[in-house]
Amino acid sequence: MDGARHLAGVEIALDPGFKTYWRTPGDSGLPPAFDWSGSENVAAADLRWPAPTRQEDAGGTAYVYGGAVILPVMVTPKEAGKPVRLKLAIDYGVCKDICIPARAELSIDLSGESPHRATIEAALAKVPRPTPLGAKAEPAIERIEGRDKGSYLVTVRVPDGTQPTLFAEGPENWYLSTSLPDHGNRFVVSIEDRPKGASGSIPVRLTLVAGSQATETEVSLDAGLK
Repeated sequence: MDGARHLAGVEIALDPGFKTYWRTPGDSGLPPAFDWSGSENVAAADLRWPAPTRQEDAGGTAYVYGGAVILPVMVTPKEAGKPVRLKLAIDYGVCKDICIPARAELSIDLSGESPHRATIEAALAKVPRPTPLGAKAEPAIERIEGRDKGSYLVTVRVPDGTQPTLFAEGPENWYLSTSLPDHGNRFVVSIEDRPKGASGSIPVRLTLVAGSQATETEVSLDAGLK
């Protein structure tokens, strides 16, 4: 991609009606797990996540990809100018009526131009862009107000004619739920589960999707409300 990094992509292609899960699966599901340890001359493999789709089914709310998804990977060599071999073992779920664990082992030499470059760059453009709280852009998280019992009212700004979707992620072993929006483009984010005895503030990542655009906002929420 440039003098310091290579651009690669992991494609998961699914038959019609099947899905696989985002990094945070929702109420249930199997988030993909990536093992790059077999790679050669790789200091870091930074996976990027396009925004998912929210899906309601018998198991609850799931955050998924359907059809085909490309997950861009920014690869930093240990030694610039020397050959780079990227090796991946990936465990993921393929789901329709039931979920089936799947595994793939892949490898590729990263050098020179690729016929897939434009496709991977298009996937990279779909990755939510970092946007601060209160930004005047659209879409953006406009404000967050604390409510009783560990819930928050999140107001968003989106382009006219688009239907927003919000995804909330907390630290490991915390579970946050997100409502559907009301007519004022407001969501309720609730702390549903937490580690025993946890209190204080927690970092939360909010991913907002409106039409073909998506943003990602890092905030700190007070866990002591519940």
